[in-house]
Amino acid sequence: MASMTIRNLDDGLKQRLRMRAATHGRSMEDEARDILRTALATNELIARNLADAIRTRLLSVGGIDLDIPPREPIREPPDFAA
Repeated sequence: MASMTIRNLDDGLKQRLRMRAATHGRSMEDEARDILRTALATNELIARNLADAIRTRLLSVGGIDLDIPPREPIREPPDFAA
């Protein structure tokens, strides 16, 4: 198994970890392992772009189907010479 050292840990965060570990009856190291294991166990889809991120976030809400209008020829540009 690998080892890891975490430097520059905020004192408040360390205190919260200590309290959480005591609540669960285990060491801070074991609590940190459990937190990492739980956080990394989820297989969240990582969006590749903004549209995918929005689509993923709103997927549970549902949506609507919009009619896409047919393409039309390009209109003539306005004449500003007059």
